[in-house]
Amino acid sequence: MKINIDGFVLSVIAIIGIAYVFPQWGVPGSNIPINTISTIGVSLIFFFYGLKLSPQKLKSGIKNWKLHLLVQASTFVIFPLLILIFRPLLQTQERETIWLAFFFLAALPSTVSSSVVMVSIAKGNIPAAIFNASISGIIGVLITPLWMGLFVQNAQSNFDFTDIYTKLIVQIILPVIVGFLLQRFLGELAQKYGKQLTLFDKSIILLIIYKSFAESFEGSVFSSVSILDLVFLLLGVVILFWVVFFLTGFLARKMRFSLEDQITAQFCGTKKSLVHGTVFSKILFNNMISIGIILLPLMLFHATQLLIISVVASKMSKKDALD
Repeated sequence: MKINIDGFVLSVIAIIGIAYVFPQWGVPGSNIPINTISTIGVSLIFFFYGLKLSPQKLKSGIKNWKLHLLVQASTFVIFPLLILIFRPLLQTQERETIWLAFFFLAALPSTVSSSVVMVSIAKGNIPAAIFNASISGIIGVLITPLWMGLFVQNAQSNFDFTDIYTKLIVQIILPVIVGFLLQRFLGELAQKYGKQLTLFDKSIILLIIYKSFAESFEGSVFSSVSILDLVFLLLGVVILFWVVFFLTGFLARKMRFSLEDQITAQFCGTKKSLVHGTVFSKILFNNMISIGIILLPLMLFHATQLLIISVVASKMSKKDALD
């Protein structure tokens, strides 16, 4: 079976390489206002997100509450609890940073586009996938900072909930609300130019990733991260993915879900959003020089989830065709 490598994953790898070679463009004091551009870009991302959030799809999706409960519990409860188990093993500052990076990954909302696409390929419940992936991002604006606030305060003395939520409201929630209110007027236009808007989203995310890694490379943050460490990180995200995937499937069967709902639960409940992750890291860890390491497990997980779910979805699609 042919496996297509996601172009965005390759772009992420390329932008990290550029940050390594040319870190001076992304550090404080640079003549290029990357921070301002990315801040405005983030607000536009969520404005367009609001434009594409159809009221009809939200209304139709609310009815299947058991499926929604499982997906959101998997995203915001099961993931974090699995990482919390390993907190007693922390003995050094380096281990604490890596653990915090994994916990940040675990506390993030699900991704929208790839969840819906993969559910569609595997013949799952598409309306439920759209609802869960969409609502997950909104819930994450509230839940992710709460989870992180339990531990980031120890690593970052200036962690302030008032400041964090002010930024989240101004940069994320307010643009979503404005976009949602204008959906009836500009919704069709947003759908028509959906590919262009997706390209814009990814460009802003790449810009944030570049800035994060440029600052980390300039501060020699990765000097302690060896190839062996990267292998262990990759192994960790793969194990985390499969544990949640099988656990979500087990719970879906126990709850007597249809096959379509089980597919949706497993595909949406195991995803984590690189978009929200890069945006939240910019707000939650703004003054931490280790932000590059904080994002590393998330980017490895992003690449892994796309690869694994695309293979699983393809197999399910072929099985369905044979039946």
